[in-house]
Amino acid sequence: MPGAFTFSPGSKAAQEPALLDSLYLSLVTVATLGLGDIAPGESWLRLVSPLEALVGFALLTATVPWVLEIYPALTRRRVLAIRLALLRDSDPSTQQIDCTAGALLLDSLATEVVRVRIDFTQYAEAYYFHDGEDHASLAAMVGYADALAQRGQAGRRPEVRLAGNLLAGALKDLAAILDQRFLHRGGTPTEVLAAYAADHGRSRAQP
Repeated sequence: MPGAFTFSPGSKAAQEPALLDSLYLSLVTVATLGLGDIAPGESWLRLVSPLEALVGFALLTATVPWVLEIYPALTRRRVLAIRLALLRDSDPSTQQIDCTAGALLLDSLATEVVRVRIDFTQYAEAYYFHDGEDHASLAAMVGYADALAQRGQAGRRPEVRLAGNLLAGALKDLAAILDQRFLHRGGTPTEVLAAYAADHGRSRAQP
């Protein structure tokens, strides 16, 4: 602890190891709790200490919006996963998807995949949050979205084929982001999505 700091009367801080005093002072200042029983004695330290407190205030202020923003991103990812799990349990056939309702379904899934793709771009740390159950894990369920896209692309109605192509394109874009930012495996979108599942300790949902 530099001699440029002063200690309040009766304080035992000066009797502690210098490293411990320095850590204590820095933590108290960054946390904006006040200097307590250690105060700067030199004029230049009186300027540096408030600047350190300002940095601490900025860090605390930035943490709150991050927490408020990351959890909606995780919620969107888990909602998509649960929706895919419910569809897998229902197991709609190609004929059931080959209708206007099926086109709307595939189109809405494509929109949700795009939102998740944007979340991975804006909140890269969200990738490292592992979901609990398989039915709430996008890593486990995203393979079924690929299967639905293929069924849509095989439909007879043009609007269903268009929606299937949109979903396939959204999954391809998602796979490109996952591979570019996190996996670095290369390969087809199907292979990248399988690597995403394996990286999260999951097996891909089977069609």
